[in-house]
Amino acid sequence: MSASNVSLLHETCRQVAAGGCAGLVEICLMHPLDVVKTRFQVQRSVTDPQSYKSLRDSFQVIFRTEGLFGFYKGIIPPILAETPKRAVKFSTFELYKKFLGYMSLSPGLTFPIAGLGSGLTEAVVVNPFEVVKVGLQVNRNMFTEQPSTFAYARQIIKKEGWGFQGLNKGFTATLGRHGIFNMTYFGFYYNVKDNIPSSKDPTLEFLRKFGIGFVSGTVGSVFNIPFDVAKSRIQGPQPVPGEIKYRGCFKTMETVYREEGILALYKGLLPKVMRLGPGGGVMLLVYEYTYAWLQENW
Repeated sequence: MSASNVSLLHETCRQVAAGGCAGLVEICLMHPLDVVKTRFQVQRSVTDPQSYKSLRDSFQVIFRTEGLFGFYKGIIPPILAETPKRAVKFSTFELYKKFLGYMSLSPGLTFPIAGLGSGLTEAVVVNPFEVVKVGLQVNRNMFTEQPSTFAYARQIIKKEGWGFQGLNKGFTATLGRHGIFNMTYFGFYYNVKDNIPSSKDPTLEFLRKFGIGFVSGTVGSVFNIPFDVAKSRIQGPQPVPGEIKYRGCFKTMETVYREEGILALYKGLLPKVMRLGPGGGVMLLVYEYTYAWLQENW
């Protein structure tokens, strides 16, 4: 193996390790908000006696009826997926960015286009894990009473198969969710970071990067949430058992808009922003600092 190939492999391993650490930290800190977000997205009417009335109400009800572990339902699939997912996110972003560099595009275009490519690639890897995660998150039984992650995955495969009606349902919505988020997230972060002077003070530099990452995650969440709502409706339980109401990303958006109004496409926005705002800052900071440490020590 040539020296250049060894160097490339070493660089990829650093990206995988740094990306995996970033994903694990972000998931462990922010998963309770992801559970709340998903619950809001799948409920169809506030008149339903089981619906949550507010963010505070959702936390109180989940804690009272399902216990503390209720906030960590469905956490195993994202943890299992985070290392390959973040490896794909960051390594393909760098790959697409390098490829686009040969096309003489301006940085203002290079970063969002590379982000879009990384998001679409990431969606292919993560979608089966998302199907299992959503199914577990919307289960309102006590944590100890619901099926295990692997038992639930086997149940989906046995009943619905591996395809777009089974373990890969909601695929187009996942493509839209990740593609648009990464396009906005990376595009905003790197363009803004390059235009705001860095600080020699480590604390101020930390806050600068976290602040830009926070805003990047927030903006990405606002733009991609209609796709997230569609994904949750398709991957979650259907209103009538045995009858598929939500199928296809844009068809689902149309149905939700027609029956529930435009605001229904933004259900779960507050917990999503509360998660992916600070989560976006945490993820990029952990990635950058871990990657820098690995460059110095490995």
